[in-house]
Amino acid sequence: MHKIKGFFLFMVKLLLYLLAVILLLIIFQYLTCPVYNFKPGEEFSGYNIYNPYDDMDNHNWRKANFQIQSHAWGGITSGSQNTNEQIFKTYKSLGYDIIATSDYQKINRYKETEPFYIPVYEHGYGIHKNHHVLVGAKLILWRDYPIFQTLSNKQHILNLLRNDNELVYIAHPLLRNGYAASDMKYLTNYDGIEVLNNYRFSIAHWDTALSNGNYITVLGDDDAHDIFNPDEIGHHCTFVNSSTTNRNDIIAALKKGRSFGARINRPLGESFEDKIKRTKVLPVIKAVDFRNDTIFISTDSIAKEIRFVGQNALLKKVVKNTNSATYNFRPNDTYIRIEIEFSDQSAYYLNPICRYSEEAPSHISLPSVNIYKTWLLRILGFATLLFIFANLILLKRKQSRQTKI
Repeated sequence: MHKIKGFFLFMVKLLLYLLAVILLLIIFQYLTCPVYNFKPGEEFSGYNIYNPYDDMDNHNWRKANFQIQSHAWGGITSGSQNTNEQIFKTYKSLGYDIIATSDYQKINRYKETEPFYIPVYEHGYGIHKNHHVLVGAKLILWRDYPIFQTLSNKQHILNLLRNDNELVYIAHPLLRNGYAASDMKYLTNYDGIEVLNNYRFSIAHWDTALSNGNYITVLGDDDAHDIFNPDEIGHHCTFVNSSTTNRNDIIAALKKGRSFGARINRPLGESFEDKIKRTKVLPVIKAVDFRNDTIFISTDSIAKEIRFVGQNALLKKVVKNTNSATYNFRPNDTYIRIEIEFSDQSAYYLNPICRYSEEAPSHISLPSVNIYKTWLLRILGFATLLFIFANLILLKRKQSRQTKI
């Protein structure tokens, strides 16, 4: 009995030491984060007009999903029942051309020898779901701020992710309010937002970024955790306009913004067989042109509504029951993005047409590091830790002397 008790106390102490080490590592990450000087971006301006669809071929739309989890890390993460083979088979049956598995903190290598393979993973392990979808990933970033995230913490992670990934997307920002819409006035150094997701729509975040002159593109994903549940599959996706499905061509099209996010109607309880039939035949965007200060858009199907949205998410024009529409791009328009809603409630969300003055649309400038606040945080933080450790050592010595007496 005495040996069991001793072993139990040993295990408790070991666990406490382990937790203490983890806590110290977390605190160390927070204390070594730079503090940035933020300022909001400025709205798009200039006489040039950027149209990401200016050289598209309407026969080259590729259906893509960049967010689904497979069995990883011994099955402790979401998607533990999903095999790579089943994911690929299911999405292929639904007409997907690009199927990328975004395991948590792990690059999935399934079919990596194929020309269409794109390395992707989902970064983030914090309690507020401050996650990112990394496309064209080269290395895993293990650093994160898991308990809470200040604006500086968020910017620091985006800066670090930029180093080892071709495209950085903020994932489901509205989920658990991981990112506030107001954050998008200041954050930069990322490529897009997962605006459409099975769990949240984050359109306000997108418009806030665009209204502050940050050319951010839309991503739509299922983010499914159960490949066997028809209600989770084939609901949100990204259409990419590319001549091939090869990795380099797809990434180049995404960087240009020659893509759009789609919400595909999801009748609850629908079987896989019915879903396959329905989602293989979807409306096609035929053209998005800009000529003589006018935007022209056409589809091969009648739309219930075509909406033109501008600066500060203002609805500028609505055209109903048509397969084509125009919008006169006015001198005070900074950007216009288009939403197309069809009669079955499916909807397409296009990347913006915007003003620019140099070679490409603007982004919010990288914030500078506030050296004074950064070192003040570090000095005060580490001084506090030393004070706590010193007092713990003194307390332990005092207890030891009292025990001897």
